[in-house]
Amino acid sequence: MQICLFLLATSLIVPLLRRIGLSAVVAFLAIGVLLGPEGLGRLAAVVPQAEPFVFANTEETAWLAEFGVVFLLFAIGLEVSTRRLWSLRRLVMGLGGAQLALTALVIAGVALAFGNPMAAAIVTGLAFALSSTAVVLQLLGEKRQLTGGVGRAGFSVLLLQDLAVVPILFAVTALAGAGRAEAQVGADAIALAVLQAIGAVLLIMALGRFLMRPSLARAAMLRSREVFVATALLAALSAALIAQAAGLSMALGAFLAGLLLAETEFRHEIEIDLEPFKGLLLGLFFATVGMQIDLGLIASEPFRVLFGVLGLALIKAAILAPLARAFGLSWPKAIELSLLLAQAGEFGFIIIALAADAGIYPAPVANYMLAVVALSLLSTPTLAELGVRLAARMDKTAPERDLDAAAPADGGHVIVAGYGRVGQLLGRLLQEQDFDHVAVDADPTLVASLRGQGWPVLLGDLSRRDMLDRLGADRAAAIVVTMNDFAATERIVVAAKASWPNVPVFARARDAGQARRLTELGARHATPDAVEGALQLGGALLEGLGVPDEGARRIIDDLRDSVRD
Repeated sequence: MQICLFLLATSLIVPLLRRIGLSAVVAFLAIGVLLGPEGLGRLAAVVPQAEPFVFANTEETAWLAEFGVVFLLFAIGLEVSTRRLWSLRRLVMGLGGAQLALTALVIAGVALAFGNPMAAAIVTGLAFALSSTAVVLQLLGEKRQLTGGVGRAGFSVLLLQDLAVVPILFAVTALAGAGRAEAQVGADAIALAVLQAIGAVLLIMALGRFLMRPSLARAAMLRSREVFVATALLAALSAALIAQAAGLSMALGAFLAGLLLAETEFRHEIEIDLEPFKGLLLGLFFATVGMQIDLGLIASEPFRVLFGVLGLALIKAAILAPLARAFGLSWPKAIELSLLLAQAGEFGFIIIALAADAGIYPAPVANYMLAVVALSLLSTPTLAELGVRLAARMDKTAPERDLDAAAPADGGHVIVAGYGRVGQLLGRLLQEQDFDHVAVDADPTLVASLRGQGWPVLLGDLSRRDMLDRLGADRAAAIVVTMNDFAATERIVVAAKASWPNVPVFARARDAGQARRLTELGARHATPDAVEGALQLGGALLEGLGVPDEGARRIIDDLRDSVRD
């Protein structure tokens, strides 16, 4: 019943809130507030007929909501890749480590100044030093900012925080057991937990290399989307459950699985297939967060709660901004990042609840802390937008060092749809002329063979607009379609011109009649089939990319001679 109620609210309320300009994150948080115990639940106490429409944080919904964060981190892992993660190591350990340590220290000091005991102050510092991985990465994904300077730095800080969750939980347990010998956590227990965590990471890496990829390859060869989706879901959930069994975050396990699959030909196909699952389950997670906002406490002590939320944001932003500047961001970007990460995190709920159960926090203090965490999460889109506007008003010429020199260039590439004989010929031509390109083909055997030879080809179906979007069609220099499925060719041309009218499309046609039709649909150039047609198409493509006419003809003539030989 609760899931049906959530789906009903998603179909009715979210479109309404999005229409008035709210982000998806705020819309789902609002659903949790409006339909939760503090919203419609209070009305149900007076009007019993409203009881069936109260959205409750049951074990069923909490379990599903957690998988929303799991799929989000799995998708982030697919986008990052091990190479890019290695290039971010300085930001992860340096910026992320410094942010966590300094923020926890300062907030603990403030808590001590307000008269809290030492144990409560330490827990408060650790809990509030964390930011929200789920909310921040969702916002960055909506705005397509994950690969920018702010996105990379923000991701690095959040990744370090996720890695620190297990040690923080151990610290809370140790503080709770202080003075109680039977509850104390010894060094041997901590060492065992660390070994379990390392073992889980190694097991996930081994499964990714020797089981996940071969399983996905077999599923792709069956040409069954249902089997492929089921296999991708199994890969994400298996890694998450292995991590959970070792005491790690499920989301961290899923991130590692995505990281291992990021370099494979299945990367974009998995992202597209799992997007509906991720979106709905992540929405359910945000709704459960909204349910935990104590409207009664906020109404009775609005200034105290607001002081906590604003004070937390100011402290975290004031610490992170100069740190980000020291690690290479310009001041505008550093301020944008600091406000983006100025909220509390979802793990704050877990840490505070654990501390309350252990007697570190009295119940009223714990309720206040939980209200600050929930309201802080709700304020994230507003703070993020404020950061963007402040950055835009500041000096745009401020220097910013490259944070990820190993990352591929943004835009200017050519997307090749179909990598058979014609596609490979064009790929060779582009490679010889130093034009970056990425190719997609639906044949898993061909893709595996070509990737083994070092060709930049992925498995996928470019007649799906989402795939074109994943490959950066909005930033592409050109799209060239070489497929021998001519119905699919027409769909690609139509989709590309409808979504990205300024990106030129070059296409291979079955005959002169279809060439005319493709031109009418928006293709800049369409050439009838055969190798000579591929050469003509390549010449037109080079001219479209800015190569002088005479140079393009000479290149094509040389390539024609080499093909004949």
